[in-house]
Amino acid sequence: MRAHILHHVPFETAGSIADWLDARHATVSETRWYESANVPDPAELDLVVVMGGTMSVNDEAQRPWLVTEKAFLRQAIARGTPTLGICLGSQMIASALGARVTRNPFIEHGWFPVEGIPVPGAFRFPDRFTTFHSHGETFEIPPGAVRIASSAGCENQAYQIGRHVIGLQFHLESNPESEGAIVEECATEFDAGPYVQSTDELRRTVPEAYRESARLMGDVLSYLTR
Repeated sequence: MRAHILHHVPFETAGSIADWLDARHATVSETRWYESANVPDPAELDLVVVMGGTMSVNDEAQRPWLVTEKAFLRQAIARGTPTLGICLGSQMIASALGARVTRNPFIEHGWFPVEGIPVPGAFRFPDRFTTFHSHGETFEIPPGAVRIASSAGCENQAYQIGRHVIGLQFHLESNPESEGAIVEECATEFDAGPYVQSTDELRRTVPEAYRESARLMGDVLSYLTR
């Protein structure tokens, strides 16, 4: 398996996604948009993973590489390359396919419940699970996609397109290191609100929460690549 990971900020790592790929002896390449705009030929890839970041997908004037990334994503999706978007990554895929990305009614930063939506033929999330969130914007469901998860704090938590594209607004890949880096970098970005946990609360996340998220992340990746 050859996987390619798109990174938007240096502190946001692939977390348990990297562990899953390593366990399968995958060849992993990366594009770090904050360093270079070079991307491979999607025809050579078995999986594309689009990570999160602090910018908006609408910042094309300030960050011209967003245009390049969206074109790459359209090409990969058109070829049928399995593609997974995480947080900003899910918004990037949605925007690349013509859906709007706007402010969410609530900022989400912390561990909050999500409800799976059963859709015939689509990935099946648990009826209810808790995972880590860190975002202020949200995507519209892209053309041709189905909503497969939702929550009280954010209506559109996940979508699927065909058999090969899944976008997640939340961070199933979170482990103590990856979450800790996000919390440290974003500590001053989020005001208090009903879906914002304090740094002290986040530091008390139990190990089982990370294990369950990693298990579910693995299920998503297995579904996309089988």
